Amino acid sequence: MKNIFVGNLDFGATEDAVRAMFEAYGTVERVSIVTDRDTGRAKGFGFVEMTANAEADRAIAELNGRELQGRTLNVNEARPKTERSSFGGGGGGRGRQNNRW
Repeated sequence: MKNIFVGNLDFGATEDAVRAMFEAYGTVERVSIVTDRDTGRAKGFGFVEMTANAEADRAIAELNGRELQGRTLNVNEARPKTERSSFGGGGGGRGRQNNRW
């Protein structure tokens, strides 16, 4: 199973349209377009999970740079999600002016 990042999606792109594009290369397990949690509007990117790694690699190679609804897609293997700091800036909660040791 391979998770694929799809960026620069048109804000009106649907999961069905993205699925149809990737199904030309193999079995698609899941498609999710990321939305803003407050407004529910699409953020312009999403993820596709494909069953076979070889099919996923071919889809990435063929679809990266292709247009969908007038926008050039950025398609590559998704990187693992990184942990986010609860302090918001990774500075341990101290501002620059407070670094007087």
